[in-house]
Amino acid sequence: MLVTRLPSLLGIIGLVTIMAGCSSIPEDQRSDIRDKYENGNRDVFAFNMGVDTYVLEPVASGYRNTVPEGGRSAVKNHLKWASMPSTAINSTLQGKFENAGLATVHFLINGLTLGFADLTEDDAVVQREDFGQTLAAADVPEGSFLMVPVLGPKTTRSLAGTVVEMVLNPLGVLGSGNAAQTVISAQPAVGAVSFRAENFDAINDAKYNAVDPYARTRSVYYQTRRGLLEDRVTQRPGESVNDDEFSDFFEEAN
Repeated sequence: MLVTRLPSLLGIIGLVTIMAGCSSIPEDQRSDIRDKYENGNRDVFAFNMGVDTYVLEPVASGYRNTVPEGGRSAVKNHLKWASMPSTAINSTLQGKFENAGLATVHFLINGLTLGFADLTEDDAVVQREDFGQTLAAADVPEGSFLMVPVLGPKTTRSLAGTVVEMVLNPLGVLGSGNAAQTVISAQPAVGAVSFRAENFDAINDAKYNAVDPYARTRSVYYQTRRGLLEDRVTQRPGESVNDDEFSDFFEEAN
């Protein structure tokens, strides 16, 4: 599993190395005080928008128009199921044992269908927890804002959490060379298409109609991430409280 993720990990490490070598912008010249590498981040954002325009947007459009709603729901169920082991582990690390138990039960029961069908019929809501949230619970500083190629907006802390989860993905215990592993290996691409399709109009509005799409994306990311961390950290001065209509914009991007 680690070998298959090596190119992605090297790309992330390379980006962090490049960013570390870039000179930061003085605070009085930044459009957001947390964005010390804004010039480099805007270049990466332009690259990501190119990928979106020529690859992700047309694929997501075709997905919306050709896959029935039931099929799209099955894909969303599978992606939610695939996140349960991570949620169980991170909930345990944060002392949220009830949530960890719920995540484990949902994963085991829905594993009979690889998560494509929800067999639990349980109204109890499992709260998604990732390693970035665990780091926040441990009072690890948030760090600087980073725009990562393909992965999109992150902070230093959330990017570290993403790298850890890529390396230690609990689903790796399912083995390799079988149908289940094939499905799991396709999850990043399928998840990106599913997320893009589900948020198609909202993303296109920010992409094509916002005065500054980069600043809008950054604002939405911080707002959404703050919502995920509201039981761990308090709001910091200067953080945006706008863009409520995009509350789910980057829910799956952390």
